[in-house]
Amino acid sequence: MYKDVYGDLKKRLRWKVADTRSLMLIASLYVTDNQVYDGDSLEEMADYIKKEVGFFTTMQSHQRYTFAAMLLTRFQHPQEKFSEFIQMYKALVDGGFSMGAYTYVSAMVLLNDDKSHLDIAPRAMDVYKKMRKKHFFLTGQSDYPLAMLLAQGTKEIDTLIERIEFFYGKLNQSGFHIGNDLQTMSHILSLIEEVDPEVLVTRCTEIFDRLKDEGMKTKAMYYPQIAMLAFLTNGKEHITHVKEIQESLNHEIRWQKDMNFMMAVTLHLSDQIENSSLLQTNLSTTIETLIQAQQSASVAAIAGATAASNSGS
Repeated sequence: MYKDVYGDLKKRLRWKVADTRSLMLIASLYVTDNQVYDGDSLEEMADYIKKEVGFFTTMQSHQRYTFAAMLLTRFQHPQEKFSEFIQMYKALVDGGFSMGAYTYVSAMVLLNDDKSHLDIAPRAMDVYKKMRKKHFFLTGQSDYPLAMLLAQGTKEIDTLIERIEFFYGKLNQSGFHIGNDLQTMSHILSLIEEVDPEVLVTRCTEIFDRLKDEGMKTKAMYYPQIAMLAFLTNGKEHITHVKEIQESLNHEIRWQKDMNFMMAVTLHLSDQIENSSLLQTNLSTTIETLIQAQQSASVAAIAGATAASNSGS
């Protein structure tokens, strides 16, 4: 299904969406949310967004197609939810979040949450500020969406930050290189409170080693995907299948090997959720959250890169 959706998007949006990664991400949204793809509805929703927002916003760029897909695949009444989404974005900006792509994605994270929505925003800002205090040069607006997800947990914020720092330090000792990708990896691992941190670190190192054994790249940009696979009790045993998916995608979508690896992990984890007998219910919910977290991070990164490119031109 993923390849079919991507193929239609490539033809349909050839002159509207320049970044292939955006098309790949949109296709993955339909697959992971198990929704029927309708290209006409996607274009109609994107047009609706364009009419509803101001001219100089992220939503006027080709990123509106990604947000349109997120609304269509997650909500029964996407146009009504869009109004709520914009209200949340404005409230986040009023609450201290910077205007731009990352805050739009953070608003979408809140829209997915069944809890008290905006009540989480001040806690998320507190999480973000304490992240920044620990890693001033690594922490920026790109960390907004994961801060929003982490804020939905039950741990005290100082305890949460300690957990993040544990992962960052322990993984570095285990051979992972310090930097933005390791910080993102630590954030993702900290989303789950039920699994022992030492166990997760061990799983990550085993997955890292298995990637090398399979002749696959072990780039720092793959760290978040390694973290996601670590939530499977035997994540290292899934690498062969992930490799098969990536190679299949490489054949269809060339020049995007890194994104294909990220998509391969996402698609494989989504498949694990569908075969729910393989997973505990709470773990399935957790992996769904992780997939959304990584998709959100990808949306933000692509949108942020687009904005930076536009401002520099």
